[in-house]
Amino acid sequence: MENRLLTQFNDNISSQWQFREINEPANPLSSREIFELAYHTCNSNTTRSLFIKLSPSEEMGAKAIMYLSSKKFITIDTVDNGLIIKKYYPEGSTGDKLITDLHPTLQRRKQIFAGMENDIKTQILKIILVERKLDECANHVIIKDYNRKIYFAIGDARESAAVVPIFMEAEGASLVQLALNKWMTKAQLLDQENTFPENLVPGLLKNLMQIKKWILNLINSNLEK
Repeated sequence: MENRLLTQFNDNISSQWQFREINEPANPLSSREIFELAYHTCNSNTTRSLFIKLSPSEEMGAKAIMYLSSKKFITIDTVDNGLIIKKYYPEGSTGDKLITDLHPTLQRRKQIFAGMENDIKTQILKIILVERKLDECANHVIIKDYNRKIYFAIGDARESAAVVPIFMEAEGASLVQLALNKWMTKAQLLDQENTFPENLVPGLLKNLMQIKKWILNLINSNLEK
């Protein structure tokens, strides 16, 4: 299914719009760890993830493209020993918050994360995986993709969350799991090669946003201790 915003970004915006750019070294984290932290830091409840690719290599190759409610775009690319984040903005606007807000937040979280015990690091990364899977699911719904993709994204989110103590022990976790179970069951009963029913789209997207907000707050509370 066509992702029109992604096509528009790749064909025109990435080469024609102005952008601000930051470079952040991975050290003392791995390339994958800094990428996941950057994804979470650039994300918000109203941000849409248009594209994500995780490289089998830990060193470089991961990429994310995100669309903001302010109608701007952010790209995150891993490079040798770090990552590059670019914020694209239309004429009459700016990308200053990348410099004044997102970058300092990412640097602070990187240092906090580096000082955590390995078990806690692993749990936080797994919760960010849940965050990404919810974003993936929402994007599939918006571009009218196949039910099987929606089903597997919800399933991946539910199963990934179920093995993370920080997630499962948090207040509200049982309600989140119930909601994911409900939508997974609905998606499973549909024709897997068809698109998600229009009448169910608003309810699913609303629930995904509620769950995403809860997850963002959960991650932030652990990264901002």
